[in-house]
Amino acid sequence: MYQARFEPDPNGGYVVTFPDFDWGITQGDTEQEAQDMAADALGMVIAHYIHEGQPLPRPSKRRGRQYRMVRLPGLIAAKAELYRAFVASGMRKAELARRLGIPRMNVDRLFDPKHQSRLDQIEAALHAIGKQLDITIRDAA
Repeated sequence: MYQARFEPDPNGGYVVTFPDFDWGITQGDTEQEAQDMAADALGMVIAHYIHEGQPLPRPSKRRGRQYRMVRLPGLIAAKAELYRAFVASGMRKAELARRLGIPRMNVDRLFDPKHQSRLDQIEAALHAIGKQLDITIRDAA
């Protein structure tokens, strides 16, 4: 979950940027539309970082009325955390594939937000790099 900056547009609506990333901008005519667009845009930014092999920045905590938390869909959030843990481990994709008993190209699919991986596959990959998946359920806001 990252924070995004929601700035009122003089022509109406909101312009949304992501201060934790080098790029990424979207907009919406209403705050809810801007929030929905922000989740999509953030998913694309994260997918780009993963595709380029860049480490994902840690979410920062910012204060102010312009900042809102942007929630990613659960599977994309799990893949982003798997990728972050994998990069931090220093392990190579070939080693992760060996530990999981899968072809190396399937490791790329585990990180790809556009690929519909199963949760048990992500959990196994996390376990292979010494991590554990925990899921929290909360009341909807």
